[in-house]
Amino acid sequence: MLFTKRTYLPVLALLLASMACSVPAIFTPDANVINTAVAETVIAGLTQNVPQATLPHTLEATSTSTFTPEPPTFMPTASLTATSAFTPTSSIPLISVSVNTNCRSGPGKVYDLEGALLVDEVAEVYGRDPTNNYWYIRNPDRDPEFCWVWGKYAILIGPALLLPVFTPPPTPTATLTPLPSPAFKAEYAGLDTCNGSWWVELKLKNIGSVPLKSMDISVKDKVTDLVLVNLSDGFTNLDGCLGKTTKDILKAGDTYLLSAPAFIYDPTGHKLIVTITLCSDTGQQGMCATDKIDFTP
Repeated sequence: MLFTKRTYLPVLALLLASMACSVPAIFTPDANVINTAVAETVIAGLTQNVPQATLPHTLEATSTSTFTPEPPTFMPTASLTATSAFTPTSSIPLISVSVNTNCRSGPGKVYDLEGALLVDEVAEVYGRDPTNNYWYIRNPDRDPEFCWVWGKYAILIGPALLLPVFTPPPTPTATLTPLPSPAFKAEYAGLDTCNGSWWVELKLKNIGSVPLKSMDISVKDKVTDLVLVNLSDGFTNLDGCLGKTTKDILKAGDTYLLSAPAFIYDPTGHKLIVTITLCSDTGQQGMCATDKIDFTP
């Protein structure tokens, strides 16, 4: 049931009348109490008359889920890669060699020998030749002099190609004396025999400057494919069945008649190939020279 504001006064009158009947003494009501009671009555009436609001379905309270913040996402940073250790370079290039190398007054063998750059030695480089094959260095043997070293076995450290290009000095005017070398000439001189053996005679002439002391000779019969070989110190000539002569050294300009190894048959009419090597030392050692001839006895 709904109450309007006009019903408040009658209710209040009834309340006061009931209190008057129950209290024998004359009671003077406290104004504050009356005001409080009236206010509470009004509030109660208003509360009963206001319909309860119903929240729409879509606004009904629901269980509140717990919010869990996601961990922050960090962008990966590029990892640093260690680089190779920095190797300082010399302002003056340095040179070393893997094989002991001569150092000369100019870039080439025709120049005088001034020293040598040995394995495990290091020298400073101050220039290069136009071909970049020779390097102008401080002489390891005559500091503070300089010389040229061949670059075939060289190991360079530093800005070598930034070095100045030096014009090579004039080549020496002196004529180099050639090294002595052996040389001889062999010729067929005839066929000799004794007691069923046959051998050819060869005329040897030493046309070189080196004395000859030993030999290695082979004779091949092209008809029978037989090969005869003889190695010896000195030189021997057989005079048929009469005997033999020997010569230890064939000096420069000497001529000698040499008997080749003997066949056990007559090789007349057969093509023979003779290869002979003469050497400056015994045992077919030292400097040697070879000649080859073919003929038909």
